[in-house]
Amino acid sequence: MILGLIEYENNALTEATQQMLTFARDLSESSGLELTALIVGGEETAGLTEELGKYGTAKILRATDDRLKDYAPVAWAKVVAQIMADRSAKIVLAAGTDRGNEVMGHLGAISKLPMAANCSAVSVGDSTRVTRLRWGSSLLEEAVLQGDTSLLTVALHVVEAKEVADPVSPQEETFSPDLSDTDFLVRVVRKERDETEGITLKTAPVVVGGGRGVGSPEAYAVLEELAGEIGAAVGCTRVATNNGWRPHSDQVGLTGTRISPTLYIACGISGAIQHLVGCKGAKNVLVINKDPEAAFFSKADYGVLGDLHEVLPAITEELRKVKAS
Repeated sequence: MILGLIEYENNALTEATQQMLTFARDLSESSGLELTALIVGGEETAGLTEELGKYGTAKILRATDDRLKDYAPVAWAKVVAQIMADRSAKIVLAAGTDRGNEVMGHLGAISKLPMAANCSAVSVGDSTRVTRLRWGSSLLEEAVLQGDTSLLTVALHVVEAKEVADPVSPQEETFSPDLSDTDFLVRVVRKERDETEGITLKTAPVVVGGGRGVGSPEAYAVLEELAGEIGAAVGCTRVATNNGWRPHSDQVGLTGTRISPTLYIACGISGAIQHLVGCKGAKNVLVINKDPEAAFFSKADYGVLGDLHEVLPAITEELRKVKAS
């Protein structure tokens, strides 16, 4: 059996979980192992059944305990460990998110099994062979996992989330885990709503990002003007955040937000690996930089060699002319 840990927000699957289920479905077909989805939570998960069916999940296990309505990493890991042992799971999968990696890390400690994070490929035979993204996705690692059960998280954006052509009606079963109060010492006690309105880095079809080359917080005005014309979000690098030019919520990268827009316009950004990790999900990348040796050009689909303070206003002006005509 392949056991997939489900993450959700507002009674809907997260995009990362949709990607994980697509990955797990392919793994199920290649290995012959049945895929079962594990939902940890209460009434707020009621609407997930139909959506899971759209991703080809035929079986659902629900862990029931009133204390599980709020996220608690150790409790979640204990739930997975008990089901893993009870059902003799061959593979346990989670999305490679902060939550997925945290729960699977605890699960590895509880079960005394190795955990492979950020996997991009998995093959199951006498042993489980994985390919992992390492060093901010700058290199690939081939590894073999030992043990009766393999614990894995799926790297973000290595597969595109796809629903099946013919949705299924999943069979549901409940599971009552054995949990103690100490399992809930670390838990979510409050959620604060994101006050960001309109287009965000995670949802924007186009992101205009600026780095050290922008030069100052005031100079981001040219990025914001272009973004306003095309309905884009404005992002930045860690340097801009550290310099106080932009808030951390605008940061794209390993320690910021990971984006997957249709187009990423990178302005005055050198292309450090920590930033590339955050934008590698972009379908197309346009780099604008006056340094012909900027590393980002090697990763770009399109490149403009020039001063962003001249190029961006020119693009914005042309867009306005087109709209006016």
